[in-house]
Amino acid sequence: MPEKKKIKIPKTFSDAPKGLVICYIGDGKGKTTAAMGMAVRAAGDGKNVYILQFVKAANKSDDKIKEGEWPISSEINFFDNIRPSGPIGHIDNEQVGLGFVGILGDKKDKDIHIRQALKGVERAREIITSGEYELVILDEIISALEVGLLEERDIIDLIKLKAPLQHLVITGHNKYPKILKLCDLVTEMKMLQHPYYKGILAQKGIDY
Repeated sequence: MPEKKKIKIPKTFSDAPKGLVICYIGDGKGKTTAAMGMAVRAAGDGKNVYILQFVKAANKSDDKIKEGEWPISSEINFFDNIRPSGPIGHIDNEQVGLGFVGILGDKKDKDIHIRQALKGVERAREIITSGEYELVILDEIISALEVGLLEERDIIDLIKLKAPLQHLVITGHNKYPKILKLCDLVTEMKMLQHPYYKGILAQKGIDY
């Protein structure tokens, strides 16, 4: 049986509020799902949330998608139709991607994808510094780095913009040590099995 890595537990803890940088990473399913669950939890606590999705295209209906795109995940439909009342926070969302890059039929010039991703970085700066959102989720921003749309410095600069009590979530597949070093919480989603490798495509309402 493999030996478990020993984790050093601090002797004292602080219950003072602190804004966290949270990263969901890895080749397994569940990164965006975990981030969306956190959005619901934060809103339930009265926090305002902004979800900014990189790579994912903005088309919400099946009949409008183009080559290399996929319909927006169904939780966005849910968030769009929430009418907060009482102490519940609001969840805003925006898609700044143009779909998959170079796969699944994508025929867009890569420079177009790059320009869109850089616009997303500018939008992220505006959202993070607006003072309106206690939780900001930059979904697939690391994926944008992986396919050459962004540089590490773009993500590092956004992390450093975060206010002390603001929470920031980033997601993607690959590990970048300089980015992970700035994170308070890193959870790796490891794929053990996936229906894609049995020839089964994503299921609406479950996977997206």
